[in-house]
Amino acid sequence: MDIRKEAVQANAKLSTLEKVSYSFTDMAGNLLYVSMSSYILYFYTDVFDIPVSAAGMIILIACIVDAVSAIFWGSIVDHTHTKWGQSRPYFLWLAVPFALSTFLAFTAPNISGVPKLLYAGITYVLAAGVIYTGIQTTISAILPNLTLDPTERIGANSYRMVGSLIGSFVTSTFTLPLVAFFGNGNDKHGFMMTIAIFGVAAILLLITAFKNMRERVPVSQKSLPFKQSLKATVGNVPWYLLVISFATFWIAQADRNSFSTYYAKYNLGNTELAAVFNGLQVLGIISSIAIPFIVKITNKTATMLIGLGIGAVGQTMMALVGGNFILVIVSWLIGVLGSALAMSMPFAMLADTVDFGEWKTGVRAPVS
Repeated sequence: MDIRKEAVQANAKLSTLEKVSYSFTDMAGNLLYVSMSSYILYFYTDVFDIPVSAAGMIILIACIVDAVSAIFWGSIVDHTHTKWGQSRPYFLWLAVPFALSTFLAFTAPNISGVPKLLYAGITYVLAAGVIYTGIQTTISAILPNLTLDPTERIGANSYRMVGSLIGSFVTSTFTLPLVAFFGNGNDKHGFMMTIAIFGVAAILLLITAFKNMRERVPVSQKSLPFKQSLKATVGNVPWYLLVISFATFWIAQADRNSFSTYYAKYNLGNTELAAVFNGLQVLGIISSIAIPFIVKITNKTATMLIGLGIGAVGQTMMALVGGNFILVIVSWLIGVLGSALAMSMPFAMLADTVDFGEWKTGVRAPVS
């Protein structure tokens, strides 16, 4: 392939099918990950009968493992060279392990004491701290390799966020009703059946994404040594700022999702209202659709800051409105619209930091 043809392909417009398929990656991820982030604490304490302190420690360990494994996943993907590309094959390879590990995390075998804690810890850390991290790494890493066109990247990322919100909506809205339906009073069985259904759906979505996407941007066949890959981030201030801000945002977002069930149960007196709160997250699609227009008027950084500001207003309102259900819903909805706007931007901005790092150091490390 000559240089001119490579350049044309690298700047190619993405088809609607490819953008929709890209959205399937985060839709699949959220079908299972949001199940964990929203309900694993409730499952541990109220279904599996694990002390809240132990459950909290398991979740903390998973967060630490997640942060560490992200570094290694980046290096692993960087050293991957197949006929399918660098990142794309992982949607195929990790689909079944992700679904299976999440299913096991929501399985409550008849054990007690230390074996119970070990089982819960190993399955959850594997699902949320290792395998899901690998999937998220490849979802972000593949975007710079789909096209060099920044407008197409923003468009693809908007599709991704819509898929993410749909996955979150399905999980948040239907998990507890499905648990009640399948469990018929036995929540252990209900959670197993519900997660099994989500798992099969996630596998199909990831395989479809693998089938329909293409990595067009040429990648050097010579893998970067791990130290050199890390060196590519030295002096990449935009990358540092993006990682820190995004990590802080997701810690807050995960806490918000994890405690929504308890908030509904103890502040409003009805656990099932958690499904209403979480179901409203699908309205974040409004923000995702508006992103390309807002970015044209402002820029990516300003769009993210606007989203964070709106989200902060909504969350602050929730702390002040007490048990007034209408005001709680309004506050939650404001937070949803702001959060959806903010969470969409780092993925598109990450591709820009990759380009900046290559310009500054001469090294292109999409997953560093």
